[in-house]
Amino acid sequence: MKKGLSLLSLLVASLLLLSCGSNSGSSSNTSSRSGLKFRAFVSNPLQPVSTGTVPVMNIVDALNDVLSPAIVSVGGSAPEPSFMVLFPNKQFTLVYSGGTASLAVINNLTESVVGGTSNGTNTSITLPAASQSVAVSKDNVTGFAAVPTAPPPDAQANNLPPGLVAMLNLSNNTISAQIPIEGARYLAVTPDGTRLLVFGNHSDTITVITPPAIGTNQSAIVTPIQNSAAFDHPVGAVFSSDGNTAYILNCGPECNGAQASVTPFDINSGTPLAPILVDGATVALISGTNLFIAGSNPASACTAPTQATRCGTLSVIDLGSSSVVSTAEITDGYHDHMEMGANNQLFIGAHTCTNVSSQNNNGSGEVRGCLSIASTNAQTVSNVVIPPATGDVTGIQPIATRSVVYVAQDGELQIYDTSTDKLQSTQVDIRGQAQDVKLVD
Repeated sequence: MKKGLSLLSLLVASLLLLSCGSNSGSSSNTSSRSGLKFRAFVSNPLQPVSTGTVPVMNIVDALNDVLSPAIVSVGGSAPEPSFMVLFPNKQFTLVYSGGTASLAVINNLTESVVGGTSNGTNTSITLPAASQSVAVSKDNVTGFAAVPTAPPPDAQANNLPPGLVAMLNLSNNTISAQIPIEGARYLAVTPDGTRLLVFGNHSDTITVITPPAIGTNQSAIVTPIQNSAAFDHPVGAVFSSDGNTAYILNCGPECNGAQASVTPFDINSGTPLAPILVDGATVALISGTNLFIAGSNPASACTAPTQATRCGTLSVIDLGSSSVVSTAEITDGYHDHMEMGANNQLFIGAHTCTNVSSQNNNGSGEVRGCLSIASTNAQTVSNVVIPPATGDVTGIQPIATRSVVYVAQDGELQIYDTSTDKLQSTQVDIRGQAQDVKLVD
């Protein structure tokens, strides 16, 4: 009798374990869950294993800066995971894989890839060509990817140049529409999801897409807005808190144009206002009534002592007066990451900057790469620190409620203390190559 009860208990326990491990909305390509309540995902295409390397999402305990033994195994869904996009509801994370130009969706709760034969959903979305700009709308179902080199549908018949925006259905991992836009490279979606701004090949044009109108009889789905006085090689935008104004970033000389600037753009009327001139503009962030903009003018030499031949500029615009109220010198390179950490420390990352590594055996000399940390106070930048770390910055993530910021630079995950602008004593060793980092809780 006791033996029979033991066998029955074992069977029940086994069934419970199988039930807890099942997930009808995810593939089986996952390890055990981390059990952490406050997590950061780190995309890593080269985690070492006994047979070579595998692509994974590492999971970090963001409360204690400890690497979890659990991983999200992405396998063929994202064979070269690089940048990530967090859904607005934080329930899912979109992961781009460069080698296959594909996108996979991670269920943040189950720490697994969404999709599989169990529910008829694809495990990834294969784009028609490479992308470097992806966005997810407020509805958490609609996504967009800019694909600058892909031929649009019926390209030959309609004599269309390369470039399109792929509209994504993230509920079943499919491309629901392909919208021809020449050289579509960068995207910015409004907070309410009713407009998508697209920046392509034309130096004086932005394109406004109305996603809700796609698939209907409405004609105003794609609206090019050309204005040589307002736009000079636009590459991105950030939005006011109410979503009614987009601040268009005009790259200017950094993109072979004439003058870098920021152009306020009325979303509802489609009207650009007078540009606000700055020294460089490729990435921006709004904090309160301040607009922080970073960029690199090729003609701007460094004024501070450094072996770098060129430096970039951080500008602060007061949105009330639409005027530049402060500037500071930062690293050069193409700036494409900007995040505000605790203690009003602004982290700015770039790629293809001037790396300097001249430190000798005594520890003296200069080491600098593509990361700048600016101390901001009200409308001024009081100090800029360029940490002694070389390489491109590929991810920046402030950790909420803590005075630390996670930075992916040159394949390493670095943890900075915002009270000192230096690496803290506790670090996380990512075995492989840290590409991007996102806080998912």
